[in-house]
Amino acid sequence: QGQLVESGGGSVQAGGSLRLSCSASGFSSNSESMGWFRQSMGEERAGVAIISFRGDTAYARSVKGRFTISRDYTKNTLYLQMNSLKPEDAGTYYCGRGRAYSWLTSDYDLWGPGTQVTVSS
Repeated sequence: QGQLVESGGGSVQAGGSLRLSCSASGFSSNSESMGWFRQSMGEERAGVAIISFRGDTAYARSVKGRFTISRDYTKNTLYLQMNSLKPEDAGTYYCGRGRAYSWLTSDYDLWGPGTQVTVSS
C-alpha cells in the first residue's frame, strides 16, 4: 500500500538546475530504501540515485558530483537536486520504494507516475 507522486520536472537549458520532489503517502518513506530512476525514450529505466533507510547514498557514475538525493523526514518527501544539467540527463524521472538498497528495478515495489525533465543545449 502507499502512493508516490513526483513533481518538479520541467524544461531547462544545459547548465541549469532542477529539484525533483517525491511525496509519499500511506507509509513512511523515511523507514524505507528509496531511489530515483530515469527512463529515456527507447531505453530501460535506470537508477540515478538511491538512499538507504539509514541514509547511505549512492549515485550513478554519470551524475555523481552533480546530483544529490535527500529526504525531509518531517514531510515524508524524497528529493533529487540536479545541478549542471546536461542534455543526456533528460527523461522521465521516477521515484520508487525499494525492498532493498538496490539499483535493480525488480527490487522496487512501488513507483510514482514520473515527472518529465527536458534539457536543451
